[in-house]
Amino acid sequence: MPVAACVGVQDQDPIMLCMHGGLSPNLTDMNQINKIKRPTAVPDSGILCDILWSDPNTESPLNGWQPSDRGVSYVFGKDVLHEFLRSNGLELICRAHQVVEDGYEFFGNR
Repeated sequence: MPVAACVGVQDQDPIMLCMHGGLSPNLTDMNQINKIKRPTAVPDSGILCDILWSDPNTESPLNGWQPSDRGVSYVFGKDVLHEFLRSNGLELICRAHQVVEDGYEFFGNR
């Protein structure tokens, strides 16, 4: 199964990146996702771990990265999201890891 997927194309560029978890402090270019060896076990740290388990920090106005209280991966601030979107030419990241009251919500005005 894919660990992430690009959805929608505008002028041959993807519009949205979909994944289970979220961003990684080690992920600077979406092409790094394609370089993950498959099949593989999920490691305790690194890009694959973070794509599966990281979360946006919706509880406080955190900037940057912070270790997750769950003991695996990270939480990230709005600044991280906006910089990743800008540097990769994306409009949106769609993630599925957390249950929310209305079934969906937006983070960082995205």
